[in-house]
Amino acid sequence: MSDTENPNAIHSRIWREEPEPDNPFAAAACYCRGYDVYGDLLGKARYIEYLYLLFTGERPTPQATAALEILAIALANPGPRDPSVHAAMAAGVGGSTAASALMAALAAGAGSYGGAREVFLALEAWRNNGTELDTWRARLASPIPPTRIQVWPEPEHPPGFDPYSKRCANPVRQTLSMLADILPAGRLAWLAKAREALEAAAGHPLAMTGVAAAALADLDFSPTEGEMLTLLLRLPGAAAHALEQGKQSFRDFPFFELDLQNDPGPASPKEHA
Repeated sequence: MSDTENPNAIHSRIWREEPEPDNPFAAAACYCRGYDVYGDLLGKARYIEYLYLLFTGERPTPQATAALEILAIALANPGPRDPSVHAAMAAGVGGSTAASALMAALAAGAGSYGGAREVFLALEAWRNNGTELDTWRARLASPIPPTRIQVWPEPEHPPGFDPYSKRCANPVRQTLSMLADILPAGRLAWLAKAREALEAAAGHPLAMTGVAAAALADLDFSPTEGEMLTLLLRLPGAAAHALEQGKQSFRDFPFFELDLQNDPGPASPKEHA
């Protein structure tokens, strides 16, 4: 019986299953993009290679694998100051479920201020501007307004740049340098050379979202694919910090301490009345 005749068949260009002979709802073999996952990939492919295969449908080159592994580490834990990690920590210390902590991290890390949506917008910028410095300068000076109603509010800073810092942070420069060494012929290498000129045009230093977008563009990820992958890659740090906070009291939560400079002292009985 073909898939078109089998009412239990799953239709996907990504995934195909062969049923067990005695149970059509259980898979005897699973194929991802044509590869037998449990027969060919398990124990042979690396996790990051499997991610690349899932998203792109292609087997990554050694350079693509190395670059994506570096990017995954760079994005895995943006730290407790990041809104997505902070949200997960708050959920953890409050005793929320694991799913709640991760959903909080996804919600807080999805936007256009250091979040996955900013990576989407930066990827669109790479697609539109290429590696022409004059084009970047023109677009940064006069951003193209949206042509349709969007779910997201328009960012008040150029996507891929840090709206709050005065200079490019060291981890951003370190990540860019290492990625450009691995992929020396694309956007990353151009960005490493043109970074200071772009920062001057943008009026802001380069952010990690800008490096991530350049890397994902070099790896042939579309804006929507890059946005989704960014959400996924940022979850490990949020999960680890949520677990850490779940083991301790809210009194030990690292944010925020109130330091009153003019504490009026305890309220009088009349104020309580």
